[in-house]
Amino acid sequence: MPVVTASERLPRLNKKLKNILKIPIICLCFAVPIAGWIWYGEGGMNHLRQTEEERQACIERIRKLAAENQLLIEEVNRFRTDMKYVESVARNELNLIRENEVIYRFGKGKTGN
Repeated sequence: MPVVTASERLPRLNKKLKNILKIPIICLCFAVPIAGWIWYGEGGMNHLRQTEEERQACIERIRKLAAENQLLIEEVNRFRTDMKYVESVARNELNLIRENEVIYRFGKGKTGN
């Protein structure tokens, strides 16, 4: 058996190490651009995050509009059934009065002495 010195083993070891490291380096060369494309691409994660924020804002707006719509439905039902409510709204918003009714208005200016 021939005797192999440490200096002869080193090139073989370096060659094996280089062969072993080629695979991860090649995988890394493919993985980095793919990861960048997934994150920053046209339909990537960044776009997905922005779309989710817009979706949540729309859902919140829908909830507010649904609550407002429910209040309006209740008001319409009140207009249909409660004649005293209709009268009070007509008096307050349209400045209507009953027959033979007199309204006194006092100015908000200075008080006279």
